Amino acid sequence: MVGADRLRRKPYEKRLFRLQAELVKVQEWVRAEGRRVVIVFEGRDAAGKGSTIKRVAEYLNPRMARIVALPAPTERERTQWYFQRYVEHLPAAGEIVLFDRSWYNRAGVERVMGFCTQEEHTRFLHQCPIFERLLVEDGILLRKYWFSVSDAEQERRFRARLDDPMRRWKLSAMDLESITRWEEYSRAKDEMMIHTHIPEAPWYEVESEDKRRARINMISHLLSTIPYREVRRPPLEIPARPESRGYRRPPRVETPVPDVTGGL
Repeated sequence: MVGADRLRRKPYEKRLFRLQAELVKVQEWVRAEGRRVVIVFEGRDAAGKGSTIKRVAEYLNPRMARIVALPAPTERERTQWYFQRYVEHLPAAGEIVLFDRSWYNRAGVERVMGFCTQEEHTRFLHQCPIFERLLVEDGILLRKYWFSVSDAEQERRFRARLDDPMRRWKLSAMDLESITRWEEYSRAKDEMMIHTHIPEAPWYEVESEDKRRARINMISHLLSTIPYREVRRPPLEIPARPESRGYRRPPRVETPVPDVTGGL
């Protein structure tokens, strides 16, 4: 998508803020109704998953809305049932969990990079739909989003990260390896979709050439799939501050944080 077609900042920020206000309503509904919500964010490296998760969670209570981004499994975890370490991060009543990558690692990076065997991959494709049907049957609202980006846009974002010291940490050797394995990742994704795009938990694809449009479209769609209502909270009043009963503040500590704002 050329620059002229990208969503302009001001209308983007205005629309995003309205959507985030609705997400706060969803959070209150989830809390009041004791619902459980799982949102899976998947896609290629630099497809915009992380920045979208950040906007989704920006105004939510971190005690109720958790971001889960698991590191590589430990030696012990490698001997467990594959889904086991993800199960412990599933939400309890009144919680929302945002998976920044998920159990679908086995269908993507593990498959392409040889971190799992063919037998393990085949078993995953068989068990994953069963696992997700169990989650939905138990009452969990499961939403799965795939962020789609072109090879040219992915490389542009990689180069931008490489030249930006504030975002350089986002780029790893594994990310760069994905450039040379573009078609392998494509085939792995296609096979994954065939087996795991099920009526109970379908995939929703987000076109993310323009990150701003992707965020707006993803959040709008999420809101349209959740049957939430606005929960009226009891009114709160700030009480009058009572009169002093003789408390005197002790001397300040001798190690205050220096004020460096004088020249600003």
